[in-house]
Amino acid sequence: MAGTKKPRLDWVEAPAAAVGESGPPPTGPPVADAGVLDAYSRAVIQVVESVGPAVVSISLGRDSRAEEFEPLGAGSGFVIAPDGYIVTNSHVVQNAPRIEAAFTDGRRLKATLVGKDDSTDIAVIEVSASALAFASLGRSAGLRVGQLVIAVGNPFGFQSTVSTGVISALGRSLRSRQGRLIENVIQHTAPLNPGNSGGPLLDSHGRVVGINTAIIAMAQGIGFSIPADTARSVVSQLISHGRVSRSYLGIVGVRRPLDRRFVRFFHLSQSHAVELVSLDPDGPALKAGLRTGDILVAMNGESVASIDDIYRILAEWPVGRELKVTALRGKDLNDFPVRPVEAAH
Repeated sequence: MAGTKKPRLDWVEAPAAAVGESGPPPTGPPVADAGVLDAYSRAVIQVVESVGPAVVSISLGRDSRAEEFEPLGAGSGFVIAPDGYIVTNSHVVQNAPRIEAAFTDGRRLKATLVGKDDSTDIAVIEVSASALAFASLGRSAGLRVGQLVIAVGNPFGFQSTVSTGVISALGRSLRSRQGRLIENVIQHTAPLNPGNSGGPLLDSHGRVVGINTAIIAMAQGIGFSIPADTARSVVSQLISHGRVSRSYLGIVGVRRPLDRRFVRFFHLSQSHAVELVSLDPDGPALKAGLRTGDILVAMNGESVASIDDIYRILAEWPVGRELKVTALRGKDLNDFPVRPVEAAH
C-alpha cells in the first residue's frame, strides 16, 4: 500500500492462560492482521478528514426567478483554489441553466461556469467565496497498478460518501458521452455510482491523482478517472481563458510495427510508428507535403510510437509554432516543417 509502512507479519503467540482460568478462547483477527487493518484505516481516515471539506455536491436546476431551487441533476466536484474555483466533469454541468455547490458545512452557493473541455470531460465552476478548504493536484505519472486510492463524492445525493480500492490499470482509453475519445484514463476499483462524477480520486497522502468520470453499468469494481497530470494543464487554461487551445495537424493514422532494418539503419529508438491513412485537405500536414502512406516516427525530435504520443506532443505544443515532423517515405527518412493550427472546438 502506498504511503503506509507495511507491518511485519510475525505471528505473536498469545500468553498461556493462568492456572484455574476458564472461558472461551479469544476471538478476532490475529495481532498482525489487526495491525494491517489499523494502518489501512488510519490512512483512509486521515485523507478523508483533510480533504473531505474541499469536496462539494453540485446540483443543477432550472433558470427561474423563484427563490426555491428545483434540482434537475447532480454530481460532485472539489475546490481547487481557496478563492472559489471548483473542478468537476464537463458532462456534469453540460447545458446547465443554474448550478449550485453544497459544502460540508451546510452552505449552498450559486456557481457560474468558468469553462469546460469536452475532450477531457473537465470543467471549472466558480462560487463567490474566499478562504475555502481546497484539495491539491498530485502527480499521476508515478501511479502504480495495485496502489491504494480513495474516492470521495455524492452518489445518489448521499453527500461526502467515501469508497476505497486500488488502481487496476493505467493508460486506458474511454469514449466520452459526446463521442470523443479520452486518452490515458485511470481504471480503479473504488466503487462509483451516479453522482460520483467530478469527485476526486485521492492517493494515501490526500493528493488528487484523478477526477472520477465514468462507470460501466452492471459492472462491479470498474471505475475511470481523468489523470491529474491531464487535469493540471486543462484546469489552468480553463481558469485563464475559459477554454483549452490545442494544436491540430489534420492527420489520421494507425499504429504499425516498423521494419527492423529501418530501425537499425536510422537508429530509431522505437519498434512502432504511426502510418498516415488520411489527411485533412485543408490541414497543415498536407500543406507541408505529408502524404498518405508516410510513416510518422518523430515530432520535434521526440519518438512517436502511437497515436497517444501525437496527442500528448500536440497538447503541449503552441498553436502556430513550427513543428518538425519526421516521417519514413519509401526508404527515405524526411523532415517536414509543419505549422499547426488551433483545433476546432
